[in-house]
Amino acid sequence: MKKSQKVLIGVGVGVLLLGGAAAIAGPVIYRDFIAPPAAEAPTLTADEDVMDSSTDSPTGTLDPTDLAGSWAIAADSEAGYRVDEVLNGTDVTVTGRTSEVDGTFTIADTGLTLEAAELTVDVASISTDSDQRDSYFRDQALKVSENPTATFTLTSPVTLESAPGAGDVVQAEATGDLTIAGVTKSVTASVEVQSDGTTAAIAGSIPITFADFGVEAPNLGFVSVEPTGFVEFQLTADRA
Repeated sequence: MKKSQKVLIGVGVGVLLLGGAAAIAGPVIYRDFIAPPAAEAPTLTADEDVMDSSTDSPTGTLDPTDLAGSWAIAADSEAGYRVDEVLNGTDVTVTGRTSEVDGTFTIADTGLTLEAAELTVDVASISTDSDQRDSYFRDQALKVSENPTATFTLTSPVTLESAPGAGDVVQAEATGDLTIAGVTKSVTASVEVQSDGTTAAIAGSIPITFADFGVEAPNLGFVSVEPTGFVEFQLTADRA
């Protein structure tokens, strides 16, 4: 065999090996270096501004009646979803978010019971790091032209045993009807709540199975989406 032929064959093998390595490493590189990291799961922390640094305890317990009445979701709130994908064998966590969130909730006169809550999310405006994924999500998965919003409606009151300390984070479970893609299912949301008596912060998530809402998790060969995920929300509320 001529030397030139050996060189060409060697180059060809090298290209094939590099190409195979790129195909294998590509998803890992995308996940670790190109794609932005998934948004952190919604959570709250105790407000140090209203904590006594010497005792690490609340400076005062809220008068629960100060919380009674109607509240409205403020402009700096957001909601969206979290799903796990498998991209060419590589696990990738994807989060979509939108600030187009609206809603109200009502606390009873005692200040300890959440009587009603309504939350509406503009699903057409939810975005991730991929325009192609967002297009599939809007047009095929959720068909937002027919169902432009997702909603959560509280169906069972949520009652606290006692008033929280100012700035304390309180955990609760909220049962309600979740409507996605025009299908309504009863769900339970894990919620964290914090208030200083004037504003309130709410963070939480709802585990869902896409098929329950008539949504087919895509499987395109090179990428597949797990059949379950989470609806997530990080909200701020002011008195209505």
